[in-house]
Amino acid sequence: MNVHDDRVAAFHHLHSSGCFVMPNPWDVGSARALERLGFQALATTSAGFAWTVGRADNQVTLDQTLEHLRAVVDAVGVPVNADFEGGFAIDPQQVGANVKLAAATGIAGLSIEDSTGSEAHPLHDFDLAVERVRAARQAIDESGTGVVLTGRSEGFVVGRPDIDETIRRLRAYAEAGADCLYAPRVGGEHVAAIVAAVSPKPVNLLINAPFMTVPEAAGLGVRRISVGGTLARTAWGGFLQAAKEIADEGTFTRFERLPDVDALFQHR
Repeated sequence: MNVHDDRVAAFHHLHSSGCFVMPNPWDVGSARALERLGFQALATTSAGFAWTVGRADNQVTLDQTLEHLRAVVDAVGVPVNADFEGGFAIDPQQVGANVKLAAATGIAGLSIEDSTGSEAHPLHDFDLAVERVRAARQAIDESGTGVVLTGRSEGFVVGRPDIDETIRRLRAYAEAGADCLYAPRVGGEHVAAIVAAVSPKPVNLLINAPFMTVPEAAGLGVRRISVGGTLARTAWGGFLQAAKEIADEGTFTRFERLPDVDALFQHR
């Protein structure tokens, strides 16, 4: 087995039992820092990466994303899951072609979501959404990489918080070949229902606010936890508060009790 195969195998193993946290770095430095803290897998964040290049979420290109994936994968030794948004295409065949490009970067997993970016019609029609996941599955199988495919239903993100429709979509994505299922921003009251609906396939839970602990999520049957762009937003929060104080007050009170970042990276 080569290094990529080892990481894919390790990532599959992590999904087989228990519950693990897969935090989301936004660049090489944050990826290495999270690995140093002992996390067994990492996931990219489309929003966090977009902010590093001065863009809003969903405003980076396929080529920029592929370059970012290669950089993060090359920087760490743990499996990396790719936030691959909607596959950078609508047509299932093109989604499949793009998934093959992503799989070639060395990632251990990727997600395909069903949001459209349109306020009037925020989710892809059900049949098209399923075909897109099926195309991603076929592309991964043809690539021979075996990367973990996560099917994402975005209803609770885009203003369509219908748990029955979300579950219907997640079940269909599982049948279409998704290895893991994910509905970002569902409330804690829906987690157990989603886990039961797609069992025995694993469920990813987004925790972007302190509404649940890792032991509580594990107790509900969640296998994987991610934080999306929230760690990046936390970093931006500290930066913007300090910069605003300088700009508005001419004071530097936030320059106290700061971490020794050099110490984190001195030994690799």
